[in-house]
Amino acid sequence: MLEIIEDTIIDSVRLIPFLFLTYLLMEYIEHKTKEKTKDTIKKSGKYGPFFGALLGIVPQCGFSVSATNLYAARVITLGTLIAVYLSTSDEMLPIFLSEGVAIDNIIKILAIKLVIGMVAGFLIDLVIQLKNKGKEEEEKIIDLCEKEHCHCEHGIWKSALKHTVNIFIFIFIITFIINLAIYFIGEETIAGFMLDRPILGPIISGMIGLIPNCASSVIITQMYLENIISVGTMMAGLLVGAGVGLAVLFRINKGIKENIKITVLLYAIGVISGIVLELIGLTI
Repeated sequence: MLEIIEDTIIDSVRLIPFLFLTYLLMEYIEHKTKEKTKDTIKKSGKYGPFFGALLGIVPQCGFSVSATNLYAARVITLGTLIAVYLSTSDEMLPIFLSEGVAIDNIIKILAIKLVIGMVAGFLIDLVIQLKNKGKEEEEKIIDLCEKEHCHCEHGIWKSALKHTVNIFIFIFIITFIINLAIYFIGEETIAGFMLDRPILGPIISGMIGLIPNCASSVIITQMYLENIISVGTMMAGLLVGAGVGLAVLFRINKGIKENIKITVLLYAIGVISGIVLELIGLTI
């Protein structure tokens, strides 16, 4: 139990800088910038999937949480959010490096995640743009402030801190519950579900990737390194895995139906990509 609590504290505390800086940025955009600046930010969103996918490959759960908050405030597009989720590496990269995986193999895996994230992100934004042509989507930063009762009029630093504390408590609770569940279920049991299942493997791996915790990427990466699962099965889980980003999405983004659609979309892209990689026989 002490180890579970320790892991929960470590996983949660390291997100604090990302949370605070994200909320500080959101508060600044809402309260300190002019409408012209806001319009510029929204127009630059067409390049969002490119930069989102690049940032996503950095091995930190924090970027998926930051992207989730920015999407809930409509600072970034859905395509950018999905690009970040798909390219997010979490613990994969540190584990690969610590296990001495060849650098060229690491680059290939990161490149696959990067390309899938960018392509999916741009396509999603294109479809939404064509569907909602001529319509403007209102920013929701004010709605978020009202929901959290942060008293934004007292200054951006105080309100950003209030948002950070509220979300940190939520993440801590969710992370503790998930760590506890994984402890009792066992990583070996989870691994057994994907053993020697060419098509079913990516489907199950994607389900594990949906676990809103960095632990899911650890389990999937370790199974790949131990030759228990293939590249396609690993990629399906790692593409779907967005750290605690999905948990935060359901906490702060209004509209449960929209959040479910985003989750299903993420899962479908990850699993289909994994199955395609399986069918073409990719080996790394």
